[in-house]
Amino acid sequence: MTDRDRNGAEAPDPDELQLSPSETMAHNSAMRVSGAGRGERSTQKALASIVLGFELVIVVLIGLTLFGLGALEPRELGLYLGGGLALVIVVGLGVMRFGRAGIVIGWAVHVLMLLTGFLLPMAWIVGLLFTALWIYCMVKGAQIDRDRRAWMAAQGG
Repeated sequence: MTDRDRNGAEAPDPDELQLSPSETMAHNSAMRVSGAGRGERSTQKALASIVLGFELVIVVLIGLTLFGLGALEPRELGLYLGGGLALVIVVGLGVMRFGRAGIVIGWAVHVLMLLTGFLLPMAWIVGLLFTALWIYCMVKGAQIDRDRRAWMAAQGG
């Protein structure tokens, strides 16, 4: 019995990249969050979701650091700022699948993230790293999406 008979389809090409089950699950989750099930898939939105997801953790930690160091008066203001920025990120992730609103919110988050450097100087490093990662993902994601559309058009699909 061949692979085709067992699976009901052609056997995978051995030269094609095969994802592990955990990689497949992570990829599918990112694509689902970015709205991949609705029309055209967007690598740019998937990458944006990943960056904002990681940044969510960092923003909460920065809020806790501002609170713990007592960098602001009253101290609780650090928690409110971290929580508020985290809420903006969650909203950005939530609307990522609907048009360009999630990308715009992502740019706003990065501006706000850079502004936290005025409150906590070490946040400049984190803000610059995440902003550089965001820019790279936006440029490369758009390039991959353009190349995919061109390839699909050439294939007649």
